[in-house]
Amino acid sequence: MSYISELISICDRLGCSYKLDESLKDHTTFRIGGKCKIAVFLNSEESVVQIISFCRDKFIKHAVLGNGSNIIAEDKFFDGVVVIIGNDYSRINYIRDGIIECESGLMLSKLCVAAKNEGLTGLEFAYGIPGTVGGALYMNAGAYGGEMSDIVVSADYLDTDGIVKTIPAENMDLSYRHSAFMNSGRIILRVKIKLKKGVVGDIEQKMEELINCRREKQPLNYPSAGSTFKRPEGAFAAALIDECGLKGVSVGDAQVSEKHSGFVINKGNATYNDIMELVSIVKEKVKADTGYELELEPEILK
Repeated sequence: MSYISELISICDRLGCSYKLDESLKDHTTFRIGGKCKIAVFLNSEESVVQIISFCRDKFIKHAVLGNGSNIIAEDKFFDGVVVIIGNDYSRINYIRDGIIECESGLMLSKLCVAAKNEGLTGLEFAYGIPGTVGGALYMNAGAYGGEMSDIVVSADYLDTDGIVKTIPAENMDLSYRHSAFMNSGRIILRVKIKLKKGVVGDIEQKMEELINCRREKQPLNYPSAGSTFKRPEGAFAAALIDECGLKGVSVGDAQVSEKHSGFVINKGNATYNDIMELVSIVKEKVKADTGYELELEPEILK
């Protein structure tokens, strides 16, 4: 616990809130995970730089979360610092000439509404994705024919050397559910996107159509991490899982959704082991019956 008091002092100086012995169930959309030693809620670029640098310099185990919507957290105690870039670091810095710059903790849904209110189109696909802007860019999130790579211009990030840098979209290595930020140690601070001028009513209608489609087809009433498996080349994960007769299969309270088999859901008290055992069953059956190898989309927090 030697570093905790020093970290708390840094948080107090920077005005960052924190919680000791905090459960990750409260910070992942799957609603699973053990407790962590301390959760710190960052509120500025300075707080990201100082607290991440503190953890790195002291060789303290740490993890960075946004909304925790693409995370499967282990149930065991996380013996370290969980850094949360969310609502406390979520300002829209400016909107002009079709360009929006915002902090990485902003929820995508709020960015969509802000764009709509300005009559800017091109972000409608993201309405309903339960992640932050930084998290969405990190994994190049997308839906309904659109993805972050279609709209991002650049991003500011904290590099592994503790320096804030800017990277243009063409250098982000953006592809299906992938970016150069993944597993790189680089932490997204701000994102700049470019949209086109549209009609507010048309944009609003499209957003409503897509959110209604989500409600109709996806098991939004249960905790999950969204699509559990990446789309394999030449096929769709949900269709393969259906074909293999796996819809509704359960391990404990983890279940392949009966509404959309591309989702593994938490029906109440699913554990990390329940989810991972079910994922293994699905992957093995799909491989044996169809030849396709499914790849997990969410990241594992250990």
